[in-house]
Amino acid sequence: MTTLKLLTVFMMVTAIASLSSCKSDDDGGDPTTSGGAGIISAKIDGIAFSSLEITSMASEITAGPSTTLTFQGNTSNKAISVILSGFDGVGTYQLSDSNIFSSATYSEPNVSDPTNMPTWNAPYQDSGLIGEVKVSENSADRIKGTFTFKAKNVIDDTMKNVTEGTFDLKKQIF
Repeated sequence: MTTLKLLTVFMMVTAIASLSSCKSDDDGGDPTTSGGAGIISAKIDGIAFSSLEITSMASEITAGPSTTLTFQGNTSNKAISVILSGFDGVGTYQLSDSNIFSSATYSEPNVSDPTNMPTWNAPYQDSGLIGEVKVSENSADRIKGTFTFKAKNVIDDTMKNVTEGTFDLKKQIF
């Protein structure tokens, strides 16, 4: 659990330090395909993932002129987290190596051995456009949309393909 707290703190610090993001004018994801209120769901290499509601959250942080959206959710042995710098509401946000301040991570926490936590990140060096997050609904207390990304483990160069991702989360604003 300490590792997850440290990961959360790291994500928040990274988010605050962020300055820009890529955004296109799109109406976001399809709200009818959401995995359910209060959770993050996706397929990891074709295998279904649904976070626990109690471990799933989103936050919006504004520091100066920049706003950053973070959301994350996990089970006892799988976790997804996303950071979008330059967040500006409903739309499509690209995950690309041309903007390292917006990122997505898939990890497999090991409660028995917290130092052994395989992690796959997007973007990575020379990845190009590697995923996107579509925000379809954004209010003061809720965020909803879809995502997809391909992530790389820099230790062993293995890849994880995260597809059919949805999020429908309560949001805190700071």
